Amino acid sequence: MPPPPTAAAASAALRRDDLLRVASPLRSSLSAAPYAPPEGSSTSVKSLLASLFPSPSQQPPAGGAGKEAVDLLLFCAAARAASAEAPALHWIPEGLSKAAVGAMEEMAAAGGWGDAGEMLLAMMPEAVPPLKAVLKETDVDADDDMICANKPPKEHAFVAAHQFRWLLSQVNYPKLGDLCWLVTPCALTALDHWSPDVKEQGMVSFMHIAKNVKVTELSLYEDAILDACCNNIPADDELWYCIVEVSVLLLTCTQRSNPRSPWYSKMLAEMLGHLERQPLNKERRAAWLSLIGPVFDAMGLFLLAHFRLLFSLFFQWMHADDDRTVLLVLERTHAVIKLTWIRQSPYISRLVDELVLLYKESATRKSREIMRNHIVGILVLLQKCKGQLFAEAWKKHEVDPDLTLLLSCFKELCTKDSSPEF
Repeated sequence: MPPPPTAAAASAALRRDDLLRVASPLRSSLSAAPYAPPEGSSTSVKSLLASLFPSPSQQPPAGGAGKEAVDLLLFCAAARAASAEAPALHWIPEGLSKAAVGAMEEMAAAGGWGDAGEMLLAMMPEAVPPLKAVLKETDVDADDDMICANKPPKEHAFVAAHQFRWLLSQVNYPKLGDLCWLVTPCALTALDHWSPDVKEQGMVSFMHIAKNVKVTELSLYEDAILDACCNNIPADDELWYCIVEVSVLLLTCTQRSNPRSPWYSKMLAEMLGHLERQPLNKERRAAWLSLIGPVFDAMGLFLLAHFRLLFSLFFQWMHADDDRTVLLVLERTHAVIKLTWIRQSPYISRLVDELVLLYKESATRKSREIMRNHIVGILVLLQKCKGQLFAEAWKKHEVDPDLTLLLSCFKELCTKDSSPEF
């Protein structure tokens, strides 16, 4: 959706006297807050936030009281975004964060809005562009002061990313759809940033966008968004869960029930390729296995094109040393079989062998009963969908004296229900 026609700035509704009154207690609270710059940094985030207050001893800036109103709103956004997880804002006292809520309500009343939410919605077109500009100007991954001499310090990007994420989180469906033209480019700028902290705020922002706009409202941006997600698949360990979560959400949201979309194949190939390079990374594989289900469901038979990498990883992870990985991979294996019936696949015999081996290994596992139930369920499903191929793979295990219990359970389930369980 294109931006709306130019209109009078919403911030013009706020008088400078009102801004000075609202800012006064916030200024005092910020001044009293303990603060020490991060080790190795010469940039003071506290000074940056203090600069957002209107100065009672100076003439209004070139932008007039409107710019001061936007700056005061951005201060409140920073205070509200503060948390122990926000590296640049963790030092902001809880009392100051709560005071920012009251300050926004006072601003809304002074400007004639019904509440702070209505004011924030009206001022978004003025508040977001300067944040995007900071993110864009700081997007240089270098510690060399000479390279970054003419750019804002990286701490400014950290603050801007949290301010944007908080402002965005205050606008929900259906109103957020009218602001896609404004917030999506800014979220993309954050997602493409070199800083992991800024990237994370971009990911969180896109999750909020995806849940609060119509698919048609994202149509102009979906290729750029999905391309950015693909580029971030090799993200740092601490971002892996978040990038997989947002990628799955955006992929299934924008492509819906079109399994032929090249984005499904591209995204899955990127993920599998990355996992193949780090198959022993427990956190990454567990996160991926727990989140990838909706993509499998959407792709259906088109998963066949990815069987080589998929089963290569599944066969490794079936014997992982943590029960959670094993249980998750068994669940995903069952889902893949149901969705594809492993058509014309050379993996039937290997899969049966790996499942039988896992059944034996599970004897020493804490979750052995759950694992064995999953294994038997997969074997029954294989027998139903592959018939003769399964029988040939299963034959060599029927005389194994260590599989008496498995053989008994398998035979009982096969007798009980001979139709596929969909």
